[in-house]
Amino acid sequence: MTSTLTLVLLYLVAAVAGVVLCRSLKLPPMIGYLAVGVVIGPNALGLSSDAAVVQHLAEFGVVFLMFVIGLEFNLPKLRSMRRLVFGLGLSQVALTMAAAVAGNALLASLFTLLGRHWDLSWRSAIALGGALAMSSTAIVGKLLAERLELESEHGRRVMGVLLFQDLAVVPLLVVIPALSSSAEALIGALLIAGIKAAALLALLLVGGQKAMRWWLTIVARRKSEELFVLNLLLVTLGLAWVTQLAGLSLALGAFVATCCWACSSSPSA
Repeated sequence: MTSTLTLVLLYLVAAVAGVVLCRSLKLPPMIGYLAVGVVIGPNALGLSSDAAVVQHLAEFGVVFLMFVIGLEFNLPKLRSMRRLVFGLGLSQVALTMAAAVAGNALLASLFTLLGRHWDLSWRSAIALGGALAMSSTAIVGKLLAERLELESEHGRRVMGVLLFQDLAVVPLLVVIPALSSSAEALIGALLIAGIKAAALLALLLVGGQKAMRWWLTIVARRKSEELFVLNLLLVTLGLAWVTQLAGLSLALGAFVATCCWACSSSPSA
């Protein structure tokens, strides 16, 4: 069995090699990360075959990914772009998922007419549609920045869609696991998950900002960079743990923690 340290070192070496290769070919580093992950994964070379350890590493990777997303998408910025984010972005995600469900139903009917069986359920179609609706903010944003198109009309529209896609990751992480329940328990599971998410988000976003602002003031008065970084990790991982205890995802807690952190540390907060 591969140790955790060995697996981490393996991924780091592979990531460095992938980024160097992509930089040499003038490609985005994200492509290198994806490529080396596929190559050393269990379905290729099989160098990282310990599924339990890989799962834990992946969970922490998602936590810190949502941390970065939360830093960029604080509440004041979302309010200023609300028409693009919640109008155009919501339409793109909703239409993509609806197209996946409709396409699945059409293929199921076609296979039935041909006397064949179509195995993809509507639950799987929803999950597939959610995955197809997502894009890489890191890759697209970097391309727009390199072309100096971030402030253009089409650049703002693209960023509005990307912002909503990143925000949509949070409810999708709650909804998709609930889809594995039976048909009878699905509505109840979604209702419970929605109530938990709404109550916890309301508590953290309303009371969390005040508590965070008070705590950040105490930390800032100590004038210690080490203390600041430690508190950053503590708050992010702590709220991720709280949301996991509530039956939600680690990533949801990381996202909420960073939104509270960004709003509390903003001069206009």
